[in-house]
Amino acid sequence: MQSIETMLRTVPGFAQLDGEVLERVAAVGNIAEAAQGDVLFREGTLPECLYVLLDGRVSLTGTAPDASSTVIDILGPSSSFVLANVLTDEPYQMGAEAISNSLLVRIAAEPMREVVAARPVAAMAMMRAMSAELSSMTRQVVDLKVRVATQRLGTYLLSLVGEPTALRADFRLPVTKGLLASWLGCRAENLSRAFMMLRTFGVETHGSRVVLHDISRLRSYAGACEAAQPGGDAIARPSAAPQPPVEKVFGDAFRLRPRRPRRI
Repeated sequence: MQSIETMLRTVPGFAQLDGEVLERVAAVGNIAEAAQGDVLFREGTLPECLYVLLDGRVSLTGTAPDASSTVIDILGPSSSFVLANVLTDEPYQMGAEAISNSLLVRIAAEPMREVVAARPVAAMAMMRAMSAELSSMTRQVVDLKVRVATQRLGTYLLSLVGEPTALRADFRLPVTKGLLASWLGCRAENLSRAFMMLRTFGVETHGSRVVLHDISRLRSYAGACEAAQPGGDAIARPSAAPQPPVEKVFGDAFRLRPRRPRRI
């Protein structure tokens, strides 16, 4: 098996760290296996480590006051997640569960914070990784507000096409339809209707198997272009306008974050 240092080099944020810093981070990490259904952490708990997903899939979930839960995100390989909570020692605002057998690196939170505090280059790399997380969440919020479930489903199916220039694709859904419906913000019956509506755009389904007969037509309907999702899955997104500097994004974000009473 490859060393932890080598494996971390494939992960956004860590890939930008110089050899000495990455070696220090890898030294406080260990390899962990999670079976499908294993809970990695629960909402409201303080982070003990940073998780980096090397293989498999993990869902991030949020809980409403009535105890109902929803899927906030589904992560694939080469993802670190909820990085901001680890670096600020704030309670998790969501929970994490392995939805397939997964391989992860667990990096102890306190040593990770010490490295970031001591090395400005490490702090900047982690800020850029957090910026990528924030951008992904922002796109999902925008999608929920401006696009119907059928378009959101179309974009997700396009994200599973491995070949950027492919005209046709044939694959299996990597998650259950129940989990997918929750992630897309709709009910299971609405997801079924969305799949039926996408037949007009060349989408054929047989259980978990999906055939896209006309990728160009589906992309045109979904309003999607190409891009890559941090976490290993390609995901379609509209052409992006120039982004403000990451320092300004996080300066604004932390000014808006409610203050937590100091612990005595």
